[in-house]
Amino acid sequence: MLNLASEIEVLARFGRALADPIRCQLLLALRAAPAYPSDLADAIGVSRTRLSNHLACLRDCGLVVAVPEGRRTRYELADPRLGHALDDLRTAVVAVAEDVTCADAEEKGCC
Repeated sequence: MLNLASEIEVLARFGRALADPIRCQLLLALRAAPAYPSDLADAIGVSRTRLSNHLACLRDCGLVVAVPEGRRTRYELADPRLGHALDDLRTAVVAVAEDVTCADAEEKGCC
């Protein structure tokens, strides 16, 4: 059982991973199916160097794993439940966004 500090750290790691649009794209792509870095770079439209840095971040956060396959490495979500969590989070945020509009949206440039 995780203690409160551990639960907070887990959520903070997940938040760091989601804080960058490229990492979000990677997680969503890997939710669909495991993939090789070169294929991911082409699909997302980033350099392989930049992609490598983002994959390292996701590995460090414990969200993806690298699976060696001969001379290549395939990436996949560390746990299939992450795909479900991403779907649940995405649909919950969309549902909330449709129901709530920030009163200060125009002034603050949010929402």
